[in-house]
Amino acid sequence: IMIAVFGAFVFSESRMLQQFGVGMAAAIFLDAFVIRVLLVPAIMKVLGRSAWWMPKWLDRALPHVTVEPEREPAKEPARV
Repeated sequence: IMIAVFGAFVFSESRMLQQFGVGMAAAIFLDAFVIRVLLVPAIMKVLGRSAWWMPKWLDRALPHVTVEPEREPAKEPARV
């Protein structure tokens, strides 16, 4: 939607507004389709677990919330 709005500035009479529209539409296209779709997932894959690193002090300060129910310890099978 934003690309279409800024792209519509091209039809303006003002040369400055036309340049602004082309620049903003190109920047939003680059951000939305190149950076967020290609670059960010690739960087996250390369970084692996370190991409999800949290400082220990912050981990202690934040509550541990989960949507999974607490698991009961697995019982050992009876020997026959």
